[in-house]
Amino acid sequence: MEYNTEREKIVISEYGRNIQVMIRHLKDIEDRRQRTEAAYFIVNVMAQMNPQVKESNDYMHKLWDHLYIIAEYDLDVDSPYEPPTPEAQKIKPEHVGYQKNNIRYGHYGQYIYDMVKKVKEMEEGPKKQAILINIANQMKRDYLNWNRDTVNDLLILDDLFKISGEEIVLPMDTKLIPTNEILNKQPQQQQQKKKQNNNKKNNKNQPQAKQNNPNRPNKKQ
Repeated sequence: MEYNTEREKIVISEYGRNIQVMIRHLKDIEDRRQRTEAAYFIVNVMAQMNPQVKESNDYMHKLWDHLYIIAEYDLDVDSPYEPPTPEAQKIKPEHVGYQKNNIRYGHYGQYIYDMVKKVKEMEEGPKKQAILINIANQMKRDYLNWNRDTVNDLLILDDLFKISGEEIVLPMDTKLIPTNEILNKQPQQQQQKKKQNNNKKNNKNQPQAKQNNPNRPNKKQ
């Protein structure tokens, strides 16, 4: 009995050992045309074994790259794509970098902080108050999206007070959007579609009126 630990290491585990054996045998085919035909066949098998690769736009290119990688870049066939090189596989992508904005309440997002900062520069008046109410409502939506349970309006008002550097104070009796409305609210298009489906279902269940055949005389005279 031969254990897997004693066998050759699998280069790309998604395709399994049988694909690797087929590719190893592929290099033993002397005729280039037959070797190329066999390579196309193996690529098609690889696509069936790893269907999630089809989600990318250039999945065929990716499959051919995997074929060369499993073959240890030692494969002479007529590929539809430029073969990859071992050096290209060793190049590490550039580090994207981490966000440098240090915000205390991350579940609200940086946009809330930016909006609060902008509103603080506005003159006092009804317009500023209306914008602050909209910001508080958006904060409540963000909070419930982060923790889909419940939240007290006073907590949102207190967080707004802290985010503003203790400069913005909304009245304690400020009424925000009800929690149930936020959690149960559906997009208008989705509600209309659901209503249309219900109407179709109801119409389907209703009995159809029987139509008289014009070619047959009516029994009731």
